[in-house]
Amino acid sequence: MTTAPARSRRRLHSNRIAVVLVTPALLLLAAFTVAPTVYAFVLSLQQTKISGGLFGGDPQAVFVGLENYAAALGDSEFWTSIGRMLAVAVIGVPATVILATAFALCLDARGARLVGFARIAIFLPYAVPGVLASMLWGFLYLPATSPIGGDVIDFFGSREIFFAVANIAVWGVVGFNMVILYTAVRGLPGEIYDAAMMDGATELQIALRIKLPMIRPALVMVTLFSVLGALQLYNEPTALRPLSNAITSSWVPLMKVYSDAFVQNNIHQGAASALVIVVLTVTATVLVNVVGRRLQGRAS
Repeated sequence: MTTAPARSRRRLHSNRIAVVLVTPALLLLAAFTVAPTVYAFVLSLQQTKISGGLFGGDPQAVFVGLENYAAALGDSEFWTSIGRMLAVAVIGVPATVILATAFALCLDARGARLVGFARIAIFLPYAVPGVLASMLWGFLYLPATSPIGGDVIDFFGSREIFFAVANIAVWGVVGFNMVILYTAVRGLPGEIYDAAMMDGATELQIALRIKLPMIRPALVMVTLFSVLGALQLYNEPTALRPLSNAITSSWVPLMKVYSDAFVQNNIHQGAASALVIVVLTVTATVLVNVVGRRLQGRAS
């Protein structure tokens, strides 16, 4: 029989192993997330001003408090860029979740064929770098080279550009989300399906009434990933910008931050705008989690 001191020593040893395993991840998080965020916050409280009278002098960073945040929040172009980002998200997030769910359920169907090939084919676009995928889609959209009706539909128009960007973003992440949902579906006990089929349930009824409710946590996770991806939209519009006059240098918030910080050389307001986006991202994460838990609680 194991004594209490022996159990205590074993528990302490397990805790030490857990600390050792987690420490590298915590160090990386501190070095590449916490530290840059703190530095950006310090920059956001400053402004570069030149002193020295008529002939000027060396530029110096002076403390200005929340002035940069006031300027960022009062910038109409910043809010317009958020509106464009939300427009793409309204198109892309539901499309991503629906397609990923449909692919996962189809691959798990009893009569599915060539599952391995289909799974790799659906996942493959995720392995293509976002900038490269955007350039490839750009050739598909251009009227001179388009095989999908670019000479009839103006994919780079002021309205169509939202669908064009959302389409690229969707196919870039739908394969990853499909793998998450497919793994969740494959983890369900097969006895449930056998019992449902004995009761006369069809494959579609099993998918909609059994599989979907049981993988709701995975659906919440996929939705969260999709929302976070929409808030980080940058590669697709930046790569398509040389091809479309509808995309400006501040078309989405991250492009606005880059333009302020490295084009306009206003690093301090760019830092403030970036932290505002961080706050919006955290808020969206919390909202998605709260809604997902409530939906899961109602279902249970």
